[in-house]
Amino acid sequence: MRLTIVFLWMTVMLDALGIGLVMPIMPDLIRDVEGGDLSQAAIWGGVLSTVFAVMQFLFSPMLGSLSDRIGRRPVMLTSLFAMALVYLGMAVAHSIWILLIGRILSGITAATHSTANAYIADISAPEHKARNFGLLGAGFGVGFVLGPLIGGFLGEFGPRAPFYVAALLVGLNFLLGIVVMSETVTDETRRPFDLRRANPLGAFKQVSRLPGITPLMVVYFIYSVALYVYPAIWAYFTQLRFDWSTQMVGLSLALFGISMAAVQGGLIGVLLRRFGERKTALYGQLFDAVAFAAIAFVTNSTLALILTPIAALGAVVSPALQGMMSRRVADDAQGELQGVLTSVHALSMICSPLMMAAVFALFTREGAPVFFPGAPFLLSMVLVLIGSVLLARTKPS
Repeated sequence: MRLTIVFLWMTVMLDALGIGLVMPIMPDLIRDVEGGDLSQAAIWGGVLSTVFAVMQFLFSPMLGSLSDRIGRRPVMLTSLFAMALVYLGMAVAHSIWILLIGRILSGITAATHSTANAYIADISAPEHKARNFGLLGAGFGVGFVLGPLIGGFLGEFGPRAPFYVAALLVGLNFLLGIVVMSETVTDETRRPFDLRRANPLGAFKQVSRLPGITPLMVVYFIYSVALYVYPAIWAYFTQLRFDWSTQMVGLSLALFGISMAAVQGGLIGVLLRRFGERKTALYGQLFDAVAFAAIAFVTNSTLALILTPIAALGAVVSPALQGMMSRRVADDAQGELQGVLTSVHALSMICSPLMMAAVFALFTREGAPVFFPGAPFLLSMVLVLIGSVLLARTKPS
């Protein structure tokens, strides 16, 4: 069982790696294949991030519901095999349109995050679900570390080199899964596949009927939009404000990821025992609001590095909210719930990159009324404050 959890952790880590891998190299890669200045590259970067998220939005409920029917194992192994092939394809891409297709396919194959969370829900007691979701969240944080590190350091050898390494890592995890992963879906918990519930709108409708779920999903969505300012804008923000190199961008994102993994893998357990899921989520949102405000106005690169791990202390919000919602769902619908939550997160990834990139471009373009590269972080501060008010008004379980 421990090796199976290692496999799940690796799978979530690789899902995050697919996002973080392209962050440090994206400005240079886009300008290499498309030309233009940094503001134009930020817009294309927003488009590539958005299509990745659109595919996760469309396919996460389908994979989650499919795993409720045929099992977690075949869904995850098939997706990993396809993901390795996609990375190899992106490694040889030499046009913006091939990169676009690659991000579309990688968005589909990375939708297994919901299935991994459903597996954890299958094997966890109700009082341990939030903590174990935090454990997988720590895997996401490590992926957020490795992605920028691989992208930043190997990007020095060319913007396509990181994709070869990613393909190798995914392939090795696929082989590990074949050996160690057992099936948790039994005849008692197996649920018939229903296409009406497997599409995003049908899944949202079905899950929203459960008492207390909808307000929590709204808070989860708002928080995800705000938090995605880091992968959407950080590379452009730090290059423009601090003149950081690709390698430095990768190191700073890795520092954030390490801190995030430490919080979700360790600190969250202490907070949950002391405050419970609801108060822990409220604490995290308020802390993030302060961090976003500080980053928006920082002008010293050393201070920005100091703020990076401090900002990660708010990473307790997502697993705490997931734990609150998972308690309200039956065992035979955990895959469906996690598919919906992955779609909610993907929907935020659709909205956030374009929104944050547009705000960044508005305040950094030539002739901008006010030069303010930190404007997207100020927007994120406002969003998490709205989310904290909404959560404070929800009734405890």
